[in-house]
Amino acid sequence: MPARIGLGLAGHALPTRALLEFQLDHARARDAVHQDLARPFALPPHIELHSAASNRAEYLRRPDLGRKLAASSAERLQAAAYDVAFVVCDGLSPTAVTRHAAGLLDEITPRLQGWRIAPLAVVLQGRVAVGDEVAMRLDAKMVAVLIGERPGLTSPDSLGIYLTWNPKPGVTTDADRNCISNVRAEGLSYSLAAHKLHYLMQEARRRELTGVMLKEDAGGGHTLP
Repeated sequence: MPARIGLGLAGHALPTRALLEFQLDHARARDAVHQDLARPFALPPHIELHSAASNRAEYLRRPDLGRKLAASSAERLQAAAYDVAFVVCDGLSPTAVTRHAAGLLDEITPRLQGWRIAPLAVVLQGRVAVGDEVAMRLDAKMVAVLIGERPGLTSPDSLGIYLTWNPKPGVTTDADRNCISNVRAEGLSYSLAAHKLHYLMQEARRRELTGVMLKEDAGGGHTLP
């Protein structure tokens, strides 16, 4: 990831180009946080759901509402004993979801031959923990949440993946999850992210756990393209 060091000086200030680039990156990061997920979604067939946050402004003010489904959305999910549920959430960067979620799903799905995969769920105004409720209502043994991560000044489109075994709303904590972050063109490629996720999913199913007790040791080479 690029670092802002050795930018030079113009008197006692930054050079004009460096200052303008900083302001542009800051604007892109702010835009990524505040915008809604663009439609139509470039995703496989899916169920569109909504968190308990009624709009983007409330979502940003009330993180707790983004962690649970709206009642009308919860009623749409039917349990059917799946091995895994994939949940796509806009998170703090809908830009990341728009750019990268479909590509990552295209990479991971063919690796899961023999798995019972739940219908894809897209949760608007969702945070990571909302995936726990989705998985519980679908009766899925584990959930993989693809979510837009908090933008950095050089990474407004970073996608994160959070894998949780036996998710339980209100009980599961971040220590119970495994995270793969920085999925984007300048970071972790779709192929390598899918390789790491597949490894973690296999190990989670074998050992019946995720989180701090499950270490990612999939190998797979360099992270940068």
